[in-house]
Amino acid sequence: MIYLSTFSISEKKMQSPHIYPYNVFARKERYPLIFLPITIFYGSNGSGKSTLLNIIAQKVGARGYEAYAYGQGYIDKFVRECSFDVGEDELGKRISIPRDSLYLKSEDILFEIKKIQQEEALERGYVFDLMKKKGVDRAAAEKSFNSHENSFFSRKEIMQFAQEKYSNGETAMQILLDAFVPDNLYLLDEPEVSLSLENQVKLAEEINKMARFLGCQFIIATHSPFMLGTLKAKIYNLDSECMDEVPWYELANVKFFYEFFEKYQNLFRKNDGD
Repeated sequence: MIYLSTFSISEKKMQSPHIYPYNVFARKERYPLIFLPITIFYGSNGSGKSTLLNIIAQKVGARGYEAYAYGQGYIDKFVRECSFDVGEDELGKRISIPRDSLYLKSEDILFEIKKIQQEEALERGYVFDLMKKKGVDRAAAEKSFNSHENSFFSRKEIMQFAQEKYSNGETAMQILLDAFVPDNLYLLDEPEVSLSLENQVKLAEEINKMARFLGCQFIIATHSPFMLGTLKAKIYNLDSECMDEVPWYELANVKFFYEFFEKYQNLFRKNDGD
């Protein structure tokens, strides 16, 4: 499904070269971006991929876009100067942007993980303090806490993603998968953060399925070679002035990985021979 069909970046220029976000795109050609069910913004640090994703999220009204306290007036002005168009269904009827469209940053996921860990610590602290008041020392309290998995305070359902049960990467993966529902638009900023390489591929495969079978559209900022190579996507290279559409295997980050392992290919061949 294609909810967001095209997006045009503001062509206005400011006299000062330092005003955000105008300065991010000052040297780029402003051709309309055309979206598929999965579209990727690729770029190195400072290329503007996260900024662009946030601007699109604000323009289409996706939940979770980031508002900046400093310089918000210029950001709002820039967003107003941008424009977009929506897709059409099989009968040629325009499709509305879903109300529950979601912009999800890697920082948001890490923040959720941190909250889970803090809640776990607070929960344990409350139990230990309560038992201390009853005359039980902390070591005994912890032993008792760990032995009563079905008690009110230690039920695993309360802390589904407790640090003891899942790693940060596994928790991040579960948060992402739980966020996905059919028939929705998702803007994801570097979702691979905290994920193992295997889980990066698994997440990309899941996104492919959601886009193909469950009516979802994804716009993703990433420079993970494993997601770039797995996702069935159109890729815009924001490192180029024209923000060219390129195949994943021509991207600098992917070539870097290839050249690195090619340099040590004899080591792999030696191990294969063993």
